[in-house]
Amino acid sequence: MRTRIIHAIAGSFILISLLLAIYVNIHWLWFTAFVGANLLQSSITNWCLMEDILKKLGIKDKDGESCCS
Repeated sequence: MRTRIIHAIAGSFILISLLLAIYVNIHWLWFTAFVGANLLQSSITNWCLMEDILKKLGIKDKDGESCCS
């Protein structure tokens, strides 16, 4: 469950920042780059900050799976 939430958050952040870049200011693309860099970092280091945040909020993961493993 946590994995789906993380993917939904990342996808939403990317789409929202793209809309903000189109309609508000092109500099919102830096936020898109930040999300992409965090996804890349997560795939390399096997550590995900959003996963830690969701754990602290008490959101359980199905079958003890990690989104980053």
